[in-house]
Amino acid sequence: MSIVLKNTITGRIYATTFKLLEQNPEGLRWSELISKIEASDRSFHPKTVNGCVWKLVEKFPDKVYKPSKGLFRLLKYKTKV
Repeated sequence: MSIVLKNTITGRIYATTFKLLEQNPEGLRWSELISKIEASDRSFHPKTVNGCVWKLVEKFPDKVYKPSKGLFRLLKYKTKV
């Protein structure tokens, strides 16, 4: 389990990512998530945002999953089949 350090740039990006995914229980597509993160704070460098989203599922497997290619969703919203 990874800890989000909000006093780092990547920590702030991850905190924003989780906030956005919380507001969108159906999930967000890659491009939509990237643009919303960048719009939330113009000081975030696009390549840093891209790198954080790229590693999101790998870094936080206990919080985020991809129900389909390019779609990110919080694990707590995963439907049981």
